Amino acid sequence: MFWEEEKTLIVSDLHFGKTGHFRKSGIAVPSSIYKEDLQRLIVQIQYFQPGELIIVGDMFHSSANKELELFLKWRSDLSGINIRLVRGNHDILKEDWYAGAGIQLSLQTHSRRQFHFIHDISDQLEKKEGYIANERGKSSYFFSGHMHPGIRIQGAGRQSLCFPCFYFSKKYAILPAFSRFTGVAMIYPDAEEQVFAIVNQELIRFQ
Repeated sequence: MFWEEEKTLIVSDLHFGKTGHFRKSGIAVPSSIYKEDLQRLIVQIQYFQPGELIIVGDMFHSSANKELELFLKWRSDLSGINIRLVRGNHDILKEDWYAGAGIQLSLQTHSRRQFHFIHDISDQLEKKEGYIANERGKSSYFFSGHMHPGIRIQGAGRQSLCFPCFYFSKKYAILPAFSRFTGVAMIYPDAEEQVFAIVNQELIRFQ
């Protein structure tokens, strides 16, 4: 998502380095998947020209590997963009690694105006704080990732297809995983909730 007023691009669950860990375990996953994900991010940055990139968790998949060396080279080429990472459950690199890569790290939540960015919204809902008021009396709204939401769209007969999607409730939004090397978790929205499926690089509003 692009927050135009703040010139900020918001993404979730990139899982950089995941394919490298699969290959290390003997599973033949091509490195081109990771390179394609990284290239898609570059295309988005070139298109929107953001001053900042907010990642709501799981920017990296696990410990450092050779694929992260490619990321560091990419980072040095785009050093003018501020990167803010809200730490996800897969972001287990040491804090000095993030600092060396020019990544500002938020351990739990990053807040701006009435908006709050958190990796796993269920952590917030368990505290019963999913819809609170800030000091100005405006209702807060949360953006999260982690879930990798997907929606099933029915076709003719019994045919159906599953697509990643953006999910918006009254209290929070869950972003789709940016990486294509992830599964999805099916969601079943209520009538007042909004879902936008990603179909052939286009957004289709789910009815």
